[in-house]
Amino acid sequence: MGILKKIFTKEKKEKLDEGLEKTKSNFFGKLGKAVAGRSKVDDDVLDDLEEVLIASDVGVATTVKIIERIEERVSRDKYLGTDELNLILREEIAGLLSEQEKEEKKEENIKKPYVIMVVGVNGVGKTTTIGKLAHLFQSQGKKVVLGAADTFRAAAIDQLEIWAERVNAPLVKQKMGSDPASVAYDSIQYAVKNEADVVLIDTAGRLHNKVNLMKELSKIKRVMSKQVPDKPDEVLLVLDGSTGQNAFEQAKQFTNATEVTDLAVTKLDGTAKGGVVIGISDQFKVPVRYIGVGEGINDLQVFDKKEFVDSFFKQN
Repeated sequence: MGILKKIFTKEKKEKLDEGLEKTKSNFFGKLGKAVAGRSKVDDDVLDDLEEVLIASDVGVATTVKIIERIEERVSRDKYLGTDELNLILREEIAGLLSEQEKEEKKEENIKKPYVIMVVGVNGVGKTTTIGKLAHLFQSQGKKVVLGAADTFRAAAIDQLEIWAERVNAPLVKQKMGSDPASVAYDSIQYAVKNEADVVLIDTAGRLHNKVNLMKELSKIKRVMSKQVPDKPDEVLLVLDGSTGQNAFEQAKQFTNATEVTDLAVTKLDGTAKGGVVIGISDQFKVPVRYIGVGEGINDLQVFDKKEFVDSFFKQN
């Protein structure tokens, strides 16, 4: 995103390494057993690798794609040793993540405020992600406004208010049960009037009635664009990485309900299911924009595929 620079410090790299440790240990532990005593990448090794990838929550469709690409390399190179498998996997996973990258808008071409509508089911860390994202923007000198458009749950407004106070950002809210689109409108109006750079709009995390959800999200987007044309700039879907295959189902539901442009995958530090980052991005053709690798306010990182793959394959 043109309005947020990728700044990857030594501390962030260390936190990423630490956050992916459970995923990495789980994956390479299984991979080591799969290739033990074998020197050549053959059909048996590929069958076992397929099981390892699926068990690591990469997802069936993405796993099949990775296996097919490795099979092509095996047939082309005739002989590939199991000691080369890590390098091949690294290259193929990096390649898959690269395919979902999109051209970044330059900041000077973005009409302010930059508006991000945040969607996701309750419990995935949506409100926390909004708070950390506000802090991330502020750390780069941006003025941020929060909009409490999840008006169906009193706790949602209260939680966002706590984060607004914590990061010292203005919060635009109405009473519980108010029209979410009205809150979004007021939030953008406030941001325009106060020359804010970024608006983060929280939305209701309900999936039990997809038709109503679709109508609600469409209405919010429509009302936003009346205030400032071509808004929102992003529809950010927050997924809980620790739920594994359930995160795939949530992604499916939300991508059907609205046009999701970016993903944030949270709680990667507490799980061995980090493979979902690879599978969901590939399967739904949506780039991962942010990942959560810890509970601290600085532990939401702008996703960097190169650093992610490096940490995933890093040998201790």
